[in-house]
Amino acid sequence: QVQLVESGGGLVQAGGSLRLSCAASGRTFTSGYTFISYTMGWFRQAPGKERELVSAISWSGGRYYADSVKGRFTISRDNAKNTMFLQMNSLKPEDTAVYYCAADLYGSLRGDYNYWGQGTQVTVSS
Repeated sequence: QVQLVESGGGLVQAGGSLRLSCAASGRTFTSGYTFISYTMGWFRQAPGKERELVSAISWSGGRYYADSVKGRFTISRDNAKNTMFLQMNSLKPEDTAVYYCAADLYGSLRGDYNYWGQGTQVTVSS
């Protein structure tokens, strides 16, 4: 089992920045699998819209960014601290959504994710 806890959301003006964090914990990390074995992703869901993959970082170091965030968002991970980050710059009102952290053991960047956090709200005012 993997538990994921997001933090760092909030209210920011357009053009501002936020840094989201996702801390992972659970029995899996003491039973043979380390955090580095997990592909990690950030999803978001705005009111009335489907959930979409924003960015992901694989267990092998690959990265994915949705076209809408390329050049503005940067995903990273600290494997020693079991934590993933999403640095969000030049935020736009259309980035407003609940952001979810997700994890999948040896998963592909755009595949299905088995573990999910509770989400953190990001609101960008115009």
